[in-house]
Amino acid sequence: MTDRGGAVAAATGAEALSTELPVGRPTSWWGMVMFVATEATLFACLLGSYFYLRFQYGPQWPPPGIEDPKLLKPLVMTAILLPSSLPVMWAEHGIRHGQRWRLNLGMAATFVMGTSFLVLQGTEYDEKLHMFTLTSNAYGSLFFVITGFHGLHVLVGLSMIGWLLVASLRGGSFGAHRHDRVRNVAIYWHFVDTVWVAILFTIYLSPRL
Repeated sequence: MTDRGGAVAAATGAEALSTELPVGRPTSWWGMVMFVATEATLFACLLGSYFYLRFQYGPQWPPPGIEDPKLLKPLVMTAILLPSSLPVMWAEHGIRHGQRWRLNLGMAATFVMGTSFLVLQGTEYDEKLHMFTLTSNAYGSLFFVITGFHGLHVLVGLSMIGWLLVASLRGGSFGAHRHDRVRNVAIYWHFVDTVWVAILFTIYLSPRL
């Protein structure tokens, strides 16, 4: 009886409870997944509206006076943004093994690539604004709302990555058993990359089909 009581006390003691790993996904993971699901629904509505208005407008799309979107710059942007998920994955895998240097290098590389994407998007906007604006017609509204909404998500992702990088460089509590923040940011960044593929097809490739 004494041995049994001692075992129960050892299992429920303060030291045992403080070192026991939680069961299941943490709340922060579920929060990020729900947030991404909500944002994915918004993007699906925007892209669905694009195709609905396109087929309602008529056979000529974009409207007269607007040339088909050029592909060179969007493809370069794609070649920059999509591979940016690889350093994030590398950084996350590294910090799971306690390798902070991989977290720093991976996040820095992704930050540079994401920033380059936004710079190219800004130069594209400068070109498009000479042909149409947000209020010119339905095509202009859809183009700037969809791509701008995605650009805003890239900016938010870069803010998260920058915060992680600064926190890590300042000696933040990251390690093999403390990497939930890195995983959550990685989920968000992979979502941003995936959405861009859908936008590339919808905005830039579908008018040529």
